[in-house]
Amino acid sequence: MTGSALPQLLRPRALRPGDLVVVASLSGPLHAAYEPDLEQAVVVLERMGFCVRRAPLLEAGRHHWWSVTRPAEIAEEFNELLRDPEVRAIVAHDGGQTALGYLDLIDVEAIAADPKPILGYSDISLLHLVLYARTGLVGFHADLATPGLGGHWQAASAARRAELEKLYSTLLTGGEAIGALPATPSWECWRAGRIEGRLIGGLLNRIVLGQATRFALPLERFDGAVLFWEEAGGQASHVWSYLQVLRHSGILDRISGMVVGVPHAIDGLDSPDTSPTLPELVPDVLGDRDIPVLGNVEFGHAGPNLPMPVGIRVGLDAQQRTLSLLEPAVRPLMARGPVG
Repeated sequence: MTGSALPQLLRPRALRPGDLVVVASLSGPLHAAYEPDLEQAVVVLERMGFCVRRAPLLEAGRHHWWSVTRPAEIAEEFNELLRDPEVRAIVAHDGGQTALGYLDLIDVEAIAADPKPILGYSDISLLHLVLYARTGLVGFHADLATPGLGGHWQAASAARRAELEKLYSTLLTGGEAIGALPATPSWECWRAGRIEGRLIGGLLNRIVLGQATRFALPLERFDGAVLFWEEAGGQASHVWSYLQVLRHSGILDRISGMVVGVPHAIDGLDSPDTSPTLPELVPDVLGDRDIPVLGNVEFGHAGPNLPMPVGIRVGLDAQQRTLSLLEPAVRPLMARGPVG
């Protein structure tokens, strides 16, 4: 579904204890050194009460160039998972550089018929945006399996792990709104204000790339939205340039608020003599647009991730440093069909 059509929000059915969750390689390969992290991710998902299976392509050592295999083969396996009624959620093993290669091969009719949570960030955020554009599917911008559940989560404190585990489980199984996400002292108010709007975003460079395809979100889908983004790698000047693309495209004129994730491995942000800080760079591009901006929120490559469900209505109070999910990301078990 493209053009100006605005599909209803398509929420997946809430998961039940014992439901099957499949970890799949939707982009990059699994390196043998990270096999223990993947195994730990499976333990985390099982502790949430789910049965877990690895998709066949998720095999250590399998690769084609920078991907697990050719895009058409990834799409074939992805579509099989989307069509399989036993599979109730799909967690991406890792990000990568491959989603652009199969955006046109995804079975969107299968998604419309049986929407399922798809979890991941980085390259996977491109899938969230495109599937939201085409079907209205709520995208679960959340931790990947191997670097996230099996990596960053294990480096966090026991209290934080327990907090995240409860949060993810409630998000996937509950039919009620989560409310305020657990804030930390790292959150910063870059521009004060209080608004509500649909949460749209992901990895900044993937937002820009996605908008360059025929599967781009129509501009009106950004009206009143809360744009969330993070960036990893590259230069501070690249972040500035990507944001300028969003300005030129008209997106920044339509959003009502912005949430910025913790930057990761961006050269120049820690060099005040040659580059601005992120709290300086963002307002520079926004100019006199009077929108609240909450910065340094824990989602993206810095991990571990707070879930950011694409399409869900949120409340943002930058001055009070709060971000609240105002509606559920999944539909109750008894409900059927798309829910607006």
